[in-house]
Amino acid sequence: MTGVAMFAWPGTATVVRAQGASSAFVRALCTVRLAVLALCAALILPGGSAAAQTPEGGTVKAQHGDWQVVCRPPPPGAKHEVCALVQSVTAEDRNNIGLTVYFQKFSDGKRVLRVFAPLGVLLPPGLGLKIDDKDVGHAPFVRCHNFACYAQVVAEPQLIEQLKTGKTAVFIIFQTEEAGIGIPISLAGFGQALAALQ
Repeated sequence: MTGVAMFAWPGTATVVRAQGASSAFVRALCTVRLAVLALCAALILPGGSAAAQTPEGGTVKAQHGDWQVVCRPPPPGAKHEVCALVQSVTAEDRNNIGLTVYFQKFSDGKRVLRVFAPLGVLLPPGLGLKIDDKDVGHAPFVRCHNFACYAQVVAEPQLIEQLKTGKTAVFIIFQTEEAGIGIPISLAGFGQALAALQ
């Protein structure tokens, strides 16, 4: 993966049971978080600005397993709407800890995986990733806004294949240096959603 150092935090991450396995839960949570996601996209995506895009600009176009295809109108000067794969989960036992995972393909073919984490995460360790209990690597947090911090990587073919064939991705954040918190995200439907995005 471009820009991602490959290493694991042996024995430091614990998995927090999350409500993310059912499609119904994901749809309900995404409805609540869609406004935040649209605002995130407006602030971060090329051509977007907080003033030009409204949080209501996103529309769920399709549901594939636990993933939604969410689109917003094209930015000024563009011809096509901007779409991404989205899934949001919240830890059952820690209602202030949740993630929104956002996967987008740009017109130049570049694919980006962006993960929004809650404020208060420890930034230096970055965001860890395991897919089906196999360490994939970590990515640094790029920026924090007043609603979330996000990490971002260019998704190389190997990572995309792991996301398509895997069952569960665990994103690891740190609130203290001593222990990581693993938040599982279902990969059910990722391959079909990705095909719909192209």
